[in-house]
Amino acid sequence: MNKIIDKVALIHIKNNCVLSTLSQSKNKLYFPGGKRENNESDIECLKREILEELNVHILENTVKFFGSFEAQADGHEPGVLVRMLCYFSDFSGTLKASNEVESFEWIKYEDRYRTSAVDILILEELKKQHLID
Repeated sequence: MNKIIDKVALIHIKNNCVLSTLSQSKNKLYFPGGKRENNESDIECLKREILEELNVHILENTVKFFGSFEAQADGHEPGVLVRMLCYFSDFSGTLKASNEVESFEWIKYEDRYRTSAVDILILEELKKQHLID
């Protein structure tokens, strides 16, 4: 049986680019977010993770489900999958990398090979819907 890592991610688009993060000791970009704790809802997880990683507050009334994506988990043995539940959202505050996040940047579709397998799927869908360049 495949093991599935359950994650929630923020998809935030500005100027046809999407927000991505670089974690300490990692060489790939990842969409901000993470694993849920203690039976959190998707939104609770998203709010906590984004505050921890980027020091901004998710505006709950702007949260909109984008999709669920599944792929081989980065850095795990074959057959371990990650399932990312992705949400669009606005936030308040000024982005500031914190906790395990070293930096953040705005990426385009052409940057997809710098990301994880599941993020590539998400970037492909964003491109298909003409949401990013």
